[in-house]
This record gives sequence, C-alpha cells and structure tokens, in this order.
Amino acid sequence: MINSEIKAYLHDFAADDLKKVVVLTGAGISAESGIPTFRGPEGYWRSGSVNYKPQEIGTLKMFKQSPKEVWKWFLFRKTVCDNAQPNPGHVAVAQMEKMLGSARFTLATQNVDGLHLRAGNTLRNTLLIHGDLTHVRCSRPCRKEPMSFPKGFAPKTRETDISDEEWELLKCPHCGALTRPHVLWFDEYYNEDYYKYNTALTRTANADLLIIIGTSGATNLPMSMYNTALDEDVQIMLINLDENLFTRSLELQGGGFILMGKSGEILPEIVSIMRESI
Repeated sequence: MINSEIKAYLHDFAADDLKKVVVLTGAGISAESGIPTFRGPEGYWRSGSVNYKPQEIGTLKMFKQSPKEVWKWFLFRKTVCDNAQPNPGHVAVAQMEKMLGSARFTLATQNVDGLHLRAGNTLRNTLLIHGDLTHVRCSRPCRKEPMSFPKGFAPKTRETDISDEEWELLKCPHCGALTRPHVLWFDEYYNEDYYKYNTALTRTANADLLIIIGTSGATNLPMSMYNTALDEDVQIMLINLDENLFTRSLELQGGGFILMGKSGEILPEIVSIMRESI
C-alpha cells in the first residue's frame, strides 16, 4: 500500500531527532469506529416533521431558538461517541506520539469524541480544535472557563427526551443560566482560548511533516493549516477514502503524498515503517 518513495521518506523523517510532525484528524478516522460523519445521512436530526442537517441544528442560532432540541441532539451524539471504541487508526496515532515524543509530535483533531485520548494520546500534545464532549460552558457566560460535563445522564437514543432532573443538571452551577456544549458550532469562529487556533498554525509552520487524515478541508482552520504547510514548504501527506479539496489541491501543486484508503489500515503501516528507524 505504501510505495518505496514514501517508505524512504518516513525512514529519513523518523531517524532525524529534530524533525517534527503535526497530525490533523477529522471525522473520517472515527467513522471507522462507527461514529457517523456530520455529512452523511446518519448525521441528520428529526424533530417532529422536520429533518435538520447538522449544519442547521449544530449552531448558536438554533441553540438560542430551541435549546432543548439542540441539547437532545447533542446528548444523543454524546451517547454514540461514548459507546464507540478507538480503532487501529487511533491506536497508531497514539503509538506515533509515544514513539516520537513531545518535542516532535502534535495532534490537532476536529473530533470531539475523545477517542484519541482514550487510545493513549496525551492532552499535553493534543489540540482539541473543535472542543470536546467532556466539558460544558455557561451560555451567558458568567465565566469563560469550561466546566466538567455533569454526571447523572441516562444514555440517549434519537427518541429519548431530557428529564426534568437532567435539565436541571444542564444549568450553570454558578449563575443558573443554561450551559452549552464546549464545542465549536457551525456558525462560530475559531479562537485561541477555546480551540487553539494560533497554536495549531504555529505548530504547523514549525513542522517538517503535516499528516492530514479523514478530513475534507471544508472548515477554516484545517484549510489554513494546509495552506500554512504549503507556504512554509512543510511536507504534506493525505490519508483519505475519497478525493476532496485537499487531494485535488495537492495534485495541482504536484508534491506531497496521497494515500487513498482506510486510515485504520494505513496508519499502523506508517508507524511500523517509522519504528524501523527509531
């Protein structure tokens, strides 16, 4: 699956203690754990007779209009993610961090499912650029800091309502306002405080290799990381099942490496090749 040119590059990269990698992951890597992508049919949410796209219900605008409906959708997604298990792709990324060490490795993930951390990646070297499922924030907000997700919720299906007791748990313990998920919604902008926007771009600019896995380039920061890598002559490796904005752009650029296939099959092979030179 991985040709001799890519193998030679990976050997040279791994053998050089000064070379750094940034790994950027999107929904594709977690789809292999059974988590539906937002852009697939399973990402839709039905309320009454209306089918909502994630880009419609996963917004601050919808949260202000129908907070309970948004929380029902989010709690269902959280149940799906909590029940999922890391796959060989997640495990390989964790092994890569352990093998290369903190000075050489950064993970930036769009996924809020927590599977990278459960597979063994460290929070120290992981940039949660779309937030995470383990925290909430006051929607007022009475303070900036995220709070731990409250305990006491039953698993949710698409049909499960939020009980009165659960609704009370979703209120800010400091001011009583409703909390919101600690995630980047579709109508919000990246920032450094919550989503490590500047850190992600700086780490990319200072890297030698950017590996992009399972993301289409449809959101701002991943595309900015890709463009930063191009501007700074950072080697780019794309791993994806299908062609997308990244693959088409890299083909036009005439450089980089494109690996089409399942990340759960390709990433373990990459780690195995790197390990030969460590």
